Amino acid sequence: MFEIDIDLVKKYDRPGPRYTSYPTAPHFTEEFTAENFLEEIIKTNNVKNKRDLSLYFHIPFCDTLCYFCGCNMIVSRNRDRIKDYLKYIKNEIDLVRSYILKDRQVAQLHWGGGTPTHLNPGEINELISYINSNFNIKPDAEISSEIDPRELTKQHIEALRNGGFNRISMGVQDFNEKVQKAVNRIQPEELTRQVVDWIRELNFQSINLDLMYGLPFQTVESFEKTVETIIDISPDRIALFNYAHVPWMKKHMGLIHAEDLPSPEEKLNILKMSIEKLTSSGYEFIGMDHFAKPDDELTIALKEKKLYRNFQGYSTNAGTDLYAMGITSISQLERVYAQNQKNEKDYFTALDEGKLPTLKGYYLSNDDMLRRDVIMRIMCDFELEFKKIEEKYKIDFRKYFFYGLQNLKEFVDDGLVIYENDKIKVTEMGRLLIRNIAMNFDGFIERNEDKAKYSRTV
Repeated sequence: MFEIDIDLVKKYDRPGPRYTSYPTAPHFTEEFTAENFLEEIIKTNNVKNKRDLSLYFHIPFCDTLCYFCGCNMIVSRNRDRIKDYLKYIKNEIDLVRSYILKDRQVAQLHWGGGTPTHLNPGEINELISYINSNFNIKPDAEISSEIDPRELTKQHIEALRNGGFNRISMGVQDFNEKVQKAVNRIQPEELTRQVVDWIRELNFQSINLDLMYGLPFQTVESFEKTVETIIDISPDRIALFNYAHVPWMKKHMGLIHAEDLPSPEEKLNILKMSIEKLTSSGYEFIGMDHFAKPDDELTIALKEKKLYRNFQGYSTNAGTDLYAMGITSISQLERVYAQNQKNEKDYFTALDEGKLPTLKGYYLSNDDMLRRDVIMRIMCDFELEFKKIEEKYKIDFRKYFFYGLQNLKEFVDDGLVIYENDKIKVTEMGRLLIRNIAMNFDGFIERNEDKAKYSRTV
């Protein structure tokens, strides 16, 4: 069983990036334009490029507002508005597809939101068919969607399965009724179990359930019941997210009363209980907030050092070019990130003009490429061999990362990192604080150039 040292968690609980990318999104700039992105798309689509594709589609609409939500979403029941959005996302598919080599294959496809299943079954079929007719989807592609069981019929799940989807991710957060009322997400256990039964009946390969700790009125005792119920439901993967109360960034979070939130001490004890209970029940702690069964692809990829991180979190598909479509979505090619417009009007206008709907982006320097590789390997492999980095980038690792290695001594002293023979290895306890460890290799932090506000690391 994985045991948590609360004192160490307290010591390192500070704001820090999640490193779904490096550099992180706050460093993107509007000086990077749609023209810059188009140049990179054309440059990376040549006869020598055999990299597979990863596709992401952002469906921002939700039926009701969850007060804890940190996603880019729109609460709307206006079906005409949704139809307009689908029309424009098809326009974006047409535009992006016109620049991509026809024989490049899709290894990964994901629908996120918002709530993708706020689309009705007919709209789901329509969008899936359009994607499938425009892209070359590999037979073994990982095709996943987020769903909300509260506005779902079995026909929604059937539409996804018939369209080739093989993975589902579903929010639960907490089964406690008092907590659910406080965050405006009423989702009875029976409803969750019913939807899980449908997913299994239709032979999806994998089910992920999301939990969240730090919500109002949660206690160790109350949340323990939720964790035990989740273990009994037995999903393939579990994500255990930390609620970051940032009403200055997300105004609707002000509907959650700060005085109802668990104390920092209680919150850490909830985390400790959850991790220890999940790992003692057979789930492997992948790192940060992810857990998976021993035979799950994530667990196998971790052991084989093939784990990868992108804007959807941990993944098994490294070495792909990520094309993201829909408002706010972020694409990632080898040397650039490009984020789409954040509102429908600007998104629609760009596409009406035949332009990529890029709002901002970032072109990686050689230093960024090096540091991204180092941070990625630490976040995914939980170890790093200096020689491999030195050979790849022609550097002296100790000299280049002198600042980071100096700061790492504290982590070594606290038993979070083992540093010996030109190699660093993150301990089991260190995985919980992996963001803190990775921050030592962040050039923006080293140069004191990172002024962004981040959520706390635990």
